[in-house]
Amino acid sequence: MTWVMLIVGLVLLVVGADLLIKGAARLASNFGVPALVIGLTVVAFGTSAPELAVSVKAAYSGQAELAIANVVGSNIFNVLFILGLAALISPLIISHQLIRQDVPIMVGVSIVAVLMTLDGNINRIEAAILAIGLVSYTWFLFYQGKQKGVDVSDGEVEEMLKTNAPMWQNILLVVGGLILLVMGARWLVQSAIELATAWGVNEAVIGLTIVAAGTSLPEVVTSIVATLRGQRDIAVGNVVGSNIFNILCVLGLSGLVSPIPLIAGEQLAGFDIPVMLGVAALCLPIFFIGSVLNRIEGFMFLLLYVAYVWVLIAMALSLGYLAQLQTAILYGLIPVVLAYVLVTLVLELRKRRA
Repeated sequence: MTWVMLIVGLVLLVVGADLLIKGAARLASNFGVPALVIGLTVVAFGTSAPELAVSVKAAYSGQAELAIANVVGSNIFNVLFILGLAALISPLIISHQLIRQDVPIMVGVSIVAVLMTLDGNINRIEAAILAIGLVSYTWFLFYQGKQKGVDVSDGEVEEMLKTNAPMWQNILLVVGGLILLVMGARWLVQSAIELATAWGVNEAVIGLTIVAAGTSLPEVVTSIVATLRGQRDIAVGNVVGSNIFNILCVLGLSGLVSPIPLIAGEQLAGFDIPVMLGVAALCLPIFFIGSVLNRIEGFMFLLLYVAYVWVLIAMALSLGYLAQLQTAILYGLIPVVLAYVLVTLVLELRKRRA
């Protein structure tokens, strides 16, 4: 029954987020809100709605560590698994704006998250700073879009606004989406706690793996579909934007509603959050090289994600070969990845100079 609750909770989250985005986007259009604003607010918030629903529910219910673990796990999953899988399907094009602006912002907010959790928690003042950062970032995107004369943010928004539905239907979609999100979050958090108790592991481990992967399903679908349709730049932009919103929006709002500070335990603060920062930082040189994420790099991302989850499981279950596994990754896999990045970066710089 716990697994049934988990799966049903995930389905409700995905369906609820989809209904909420469609209803809210069309409702905003009914009130004359420009498509650009809808894309930068409604759609951007909507793709992070499952993470937000689960983290807010967890924080409000007192599972403050699960709230952070969900965000950290989702951000790692988004980059390593989603982009890795999408790049294996077809090499992904990286726009100059992503390299110069969005990825550095993703790295910047990841650094902020690391600094905030050095003392083992995110208090209400720090959560408020993240929320202010969210408002500032959204305003900046809107201002930038207006300066460039962009009328429609992307094809997804344009497609949604084609359907002229009466206002009452749009309101119904929004209300229905919110109800499904709340129900899905409640069942998912409850089942995650039960699984952690049954397996004798920390709730954070379940949040970093099963919950994080589940709440990232909208990003999985969006990025893979975009790749298959040939919109290979949207796949990357979707992941980077989602990661920024996860830290600023999900952590910020969760911290504000939580009756206690969001907890970052020893493993989260000392291992998982630094991994999230390392993954974000890895994107800078990888994306810069040829402005393409090729299949080799996609496979490398997937391999890193498998290694990360393997270490998590080994740590949670106190497996005997944990030390050997960590040594193999630290002195084998990571040096190979860094050597690949360094060599390809040098070759790329020489090519550009020539």
